[in-house]
Amino acid sequence: MARHGGRGWNSKVLGAALGVTLLAAGASVWTAQAGALGSPSAKATTSATRGSALKPVAEGIVHASDQGARGVNITIDDGPDPVWTPQVLDVLRQYGVKATFCMVGTQAQAHPDLVKQVVAAGHRLCDHSVSHDTTMDKKSQAYQAEQILDAERMITQASGGVRPMYYRAPGGAFTPYSRHLAASRGMRPLGWNVDSKDFERPGTAAIVATVERELPGGPTILFHDAGGDRSQTVEALRQILPRLKEQGYSYGFPVR
Repeated sequence: MARHGGRGWNSKVLGAALGVTLLAAGASVWTAQAGALGSPSAKATTSATRGSALKPVAEGIVHASDQGARGVNITIDDGPDPVWTPQVLDVLRQYGVKATFCMVGTQAQAHPDLVKQVVAAGHRLCDHSVSHDTTMDKKSQAYQAEQILDAERMITQASGGVRPMYYRAPGGAFTPYSRHLAASRGMRPLGWNVDSKDFERPGTAAIVATVERELPGGPTILFHDAGGDRSQTVEALRQILPRLKEQGYSYGFPVR
C-alpha cells in the first residue's frame, strides 16, 4: 500500500507518553497515567467500553465489501475537518451512500460535534491513530500502542460512546503487533484497493479517472476530508457516486 507523505499530521503527540500496553493470551490490557493529553478519566474509560463487551476480530487486513462482487466501500481519511467533513457528508447524504470515516484522534477530540454527525448519519468509525505518523511501523510497540489506544479513546469519547470498528494505519504502516492489538480491541485492520490520489490535488477529472481505472482491482476506495483543500475530493465524489450506481455497483462497508 502506498504511503502518503507530507500530510501535516506527523506532528509530535502532545503531552507525555500515555499508558503501558501488555498483550497476554490474546487480550490487551492498558493503564493510563494522569496528566497526559487524552488520558481517560473514569468517565471517559466507561464511555470507551460502553455497550457490549469487546470481541476480538480477525487480524488480517480487510479489503472486501459486504455487498459482494459489485460492492464498493467508500472510506474517508484524516478528519474530521470543520470545512470539508460537512461537505462530504452532504454529498454522501444526497446519494444515499454510507461510508467509513478513518479519524485522526486529535481531530476527533477537537471536533466532537462532527464525529457525532458522522455517527448519526449511519456511517462507521475507524481509528486512524493519534497523530497520523506514517513511520509508525518503525517505532516501538509502546509507541504504536499509544497511538492506537489513545486514538480509540479520543474517537469513542467524541462520538458519545460509539467505538471505532476498524483501524487503518497511517500510510498503510501496519505491523503484526499493531494489527494484533487493534484486532484484540475489536477493530479490524482496514486497507484499501484504490488510492484516489486526491491528497495530491491532481484535479477532479484525474481523481475520477483513477477511481474508474483501478476499481476493478478491489472495492475499497481511499479519499480524504482533511489535511488541506479537499474541494476536488468533494466534487469527485459528486461525480463518482451516481456514476458507479449507474454501472451497477452497490455501496457498503468493509467486511468485518
